[in-house]
Amino acid sequence: MTDASAHGTRLLVEQEHGRGVVQPFLDGRVYSYSARCPDKPRPNEDAAAIVPIARDAGLLAVADGLGGQPGAEQASGIAVRALATLACEPPAPGELSSALLRIIENASEQVAELGVGAGTTLVLAAVEDSLVRPMHVGDSTALMTDSSGRVKLTTVPHSPIGYALEAGLLTEEQALCHPDRHIISNMVGSPVMRIEVGPPIAFEAGDTLLLASDGVTDNLYFAELVAMIHAGSIERCGEVLARTCRDRMEADAEGEPCKPDDLTFLLFRRS
Repeated sequence: MTDASAHGTRLLVEQEHGRGVVQPFLDGRVYSYSARCPDKPRPNEDAAAIVPIARDAGLLAVADGLGGQPGAEQASGIAVRALATLACEPPAPGELSSALLRIIENASEQVAELGVGAGTTLVLAAVEDSLVRPMHVGDSTALMTDSSGRVKLTTVPHSPIGYALEAGLLTEEQALCHPDRHIISNMVGSPVMRIEVGPPIAFEAGDTLLLASDGVTDNLYFAELVAMIHAGSIERCGEVLARTCRDRMEADAEGEPCKPDDLTFLLFRRS
């Protein structure tokens, strides 16, 4: 299900399984994809938003409702819909980051007010002129490469396994098969939520930005993911990424990561 406003905002909740959508965004194009976990009857608890703010500014966001808990679908929807209000009420120049912090804090309060222990991860990228600034809460991921596949940006998951991997206490193989990989230490809806704000990074022609729920990162090795997002057209990259993740979820082949889950990502490339 999608919801598009007259301002060009696209709220992505779920699409027909196996089909992505490409649309113009700022000076490039974005491929969006979202599908429910293949082996569960519950609704898709992921959500995403593509939000044009001004001629040279916009926002991309992905949220992942907390693992089957009551209100998970509501929590992710609250987060992305709150961000989408920027299309109608754009902040003054230079005020986007502070506006985003206020919106996330307010969304966290709204999630907490559901009163059912709901929570959601959130990763977003604010694009202004030739810069991108990431923000995240939880273990949804931002990754950016240049046209040659050099990594320019990657986020560290807010989770015990994510921190252990970053510190070198676990190998990538150990992290991907760890029984606690689903546990996160930070979420929208928590009274102690922490928003990690990254530095602005040059976003140049040919660069590709990925925002993804852990349905992507739990089913691919990092090197595979980097290779998939930078080579070929944005349509081709998005199709290969979605298909590979779905195949991994369904196959459970030896030596390959496998974790069935909701699968949502945005893939944006500058022209």
